[in-house]
Amino acid sequence: MSEVEPKRLLVVGAHSADFVWRSAGAIAKHTAGGGEARVVALSYGERGESGELWKEPGQTVDNVKRHRHAEATEAAETVGATFECFDLGDYPLEVGPDAIDRLAELMRDFAPHVVLTHPDKDPFNPDHPVANMAVSKARLLTAGAVVEAGFRTVPPSEFLVFEPHQPELCGFTPSVFVDITDVFELKRKAMAAMRAQSYLQQYYAERADHRGNHARKVTGSKQIRQAEAFQRLVPNVVAAL
Repeated sequence: MSEVEPKRLLVVGAHSADFVWRSAGAIAKHTAGGGEARVVALSYGERGESGELWKEPGQTVDNVKRHRHAEATEAAETVGATFECFDLGDYPLEVGPDAIDRLAELMRDFAPHVVLTHPDKDPFNPDHPVANMAVSKARLLTAGAVVEAGFRTVPPSEFLVFEPHQPELCGFTPSVFVDITDVFELKRKAMAAMRAQSYLQQYYAERADHRGNHARKVTGSKQIRQAEAFQRLVPNVVAAL
């Protein structure tokens, strides 16, 4: 009897902490179920999203990057994932052809079943829509036109975006809730690792409670206490309803 292939999850954020606030619970559920997860940050968020570190006298960009790398690695390991950063710079994040090719090649090698990233709109953050564009293009390049091609391809992945900080202003409508009740303490631990943005920990803990309330209403399950919200960008295919 052949073994079932573990599902592979790829999470791509504009900055090194983005995955923690928006999908650490879903990552923890995925890896707890035997799946493999990789986190890619396109930048460290060293200039625009490391406010606590910049309070230190004599701070430097290189030192901030070292801190951010250590924090994100610790957070990723907490939820069973690996972490790597393309270090493309932030505010503005600019993803050129070489970086898109690099991301596409990573996708071909990893062949994720599910890809998560930012929505394509954010009126308060210039980098998040750029990340969406880069991931969308790289993902399409890895699958081609789903016919024989003159370059290496992999089967199309599921494609979802995670919840932005201001969902109503980003065109975000949840279509998937992930129950993270049994791994919520892991998410708390991962959030605590992101010391450069400690001010976000309470907000995203409360957001998990809010989405848990919504998930209870959808399912009728009183056991759900915390959840994370996602929006599908391509339809899922099932054998029957």
